[in-house]
Amino acid sequence: MMLVSAPLTSQQLKRLKEQRQGPAGVSLLEPLMRRWWNLLLHLIPTWVAANAITLVGLMCNVLSTLCLLIHCPRATEKAPSWVHALCAFSVFMYQSMDAVDGLQARRTGSNSPLGEFFDHGCDSISTVLVSVSVSISLRLGTDPSMLFFLCFAAMFMFYSVHWQTYVTGSLRVSCIDATEVQFVVIIIFAFSAFENGAFWEEKLPVLKLPMKVLPVLLELLACLVGCIVHLRVIFSGGVGKNGSTVAGTSVISPVLHIGTVISLAAMIAYKSPSGLFKKNLCLYVLAFGFSAAKITNKLVVARMTRSGMYLLDTAFLGPGLLFLNQYFNTVLSEHLLLWVALVLSAWDLLRYSLGICLQISSHRHIVIFKPVPAATRSTIPQRRHK
Repeated sequence: MMLVSAPLTSQQLKRLKEQRQGPAGVSLLEPLMRRWWNLLLHLIPTWVAANAITLVGLMCNVLSTLCLLIHCPRATEKAPSWVHALCAFSVFMYQSMDAVDGLQARRTGSNSPLGEFFDHGCDSISTVLVSVSVSISLRLGTDPSMLFFLCFAAMFMFYSVHWQTYVTGSLRVSCIDATEVQFVVIIIFAFSAFENGAFWEEKLPVLKLPMKVLPVLLELLACLVGCIVHLRVIFSGGVGKNGSTVAGTSVISPVLHIGTVISLAAMIAYKSPSGLFKKNLCLYVLAFGFSAAKITNKLVVARMTRSGMYLLDTAFLGPGLLFLNQYFNTVLSEHLLLWVALVLSAWDLLRYSLGICLQISSHRHIVIFKPVPAATRSTIPQRRHK
């Protein structure tokens, strides 16, 4: 088995030269945050690569999630206040880096398909990590069903954004978008820092439900509204022939990929004779989350190269092993197979993403925008996306 795959064909690489994609619309808080992003941009030297900035943002989320997992492996324990504060800071830094990387790319004239894929790829991983972190911070291990819906709703929401882009050819930014959701997450971590998250165990007036139910319901409501908006656009028809996607494929076909991941996750959790999901909440979500991140990255590449998506994929290998084990009356330890599935999903995600990056990097003639003349590089653009 090759250590790094080469997923793109020569035809797909050729299409990267022709692709053009920029965000349409501005979210509610983006104009307010732009001053901070521009100030931060001035502090970053021009020799720093935009992708390095993106990677720093991702590493912030990786570090904070690991800290939470060490202190709260079952999402029921109490983490020290400083861990929750670190998570709030990490999400803020991730948000800032995610905004500044695009500005840096435009300032230095280094916009490329590599930067676009790397940006969205890191976002797909961060979606999984942040959803797990929020679940731990709210101590949702006491209610596994709530944790399941919170995490997988976030994954589907992120996937639907790129599904819509695959259909319409453009990334549409609504008034309530990633920036606003990230601030909600920061607020959740900030409240969790008080008394080690005891705030979320307080009872709501009248309803007598734990306070942590409120952010979960708000997140699910936001996902529901967002998905309705995205699906409405998707089913209105695409930019391809006869209302198809940018690749000329059915606008419905991408649902099979994310649907397979979520369906397998739900069936295995429900049918597990050993209570696999309830005993390994965080590991379970990470294993299936990395599979979801892989197919999201494939969707991004499909849109960038105007190509179709095949349902048969190595992303389903880990979840498939768990499913087959249940089908044959769990002849192997489910706990052991979960670790195998986690490693396989993480490795497949890394292998595919790194392969894409190396392939695009080897074709340096592929650029989205022409380099900015040196005399005008001091001008800071208003768009924050690569």
